[in-house]
Amino acid sequence: MLVASKIVKAGGTRNCTLSYEDRFLRRKVLTSDDGTQFLVDLAHTTSLEEGDGFALEDGSVISVRAALEPLLEITATNLLPLVWHIGNRHCPAQIEQGRVLVQPDHVIHDLMEKLGAKVREVKEPFTPEGGAYGHGRTHSHAH
Repeated sequence: MLVASKIVKAGGTRNCTLSYEDRFLRRKVLTSDDGTQFLVDLAHTTSLEEGDGFALEDGSVISVRAALEPLLEITATNLLPLVWHIGNRHCPAQIEQGRVLVQPDHVIHDLMEKLGAKVREVKEPFTPEGGAYGHGRTHSHAH
């Protein structure tokens, strides 16, 4: 089995489609979209983004693709207060011009509608903001 111990920014000719959760890893056997199995063995747990590549020991690269995932799309005339409520609950959020994407959560769904937002279910790649405490995912900080 081929081993990838390094992440590169250049893509390859093969892809491996991964969900947001699956793009956070250190050591795991993955299967590319064309069926090639390979072992990811990184020095540290890493948050991968679409376009990153697994550099395999044979010199080839398998590109990371963000999978389509069920999400909630939140839109409103004024998104700023809604984004504050989402951030206050530490929910990963992909913030774009005119909308916010979050993972399905009935509490957030109900809260957003109560605050006047339009909420609809979509299926798209999920690439939330990294946060103020570091690049990529962060799991703790002092309050």
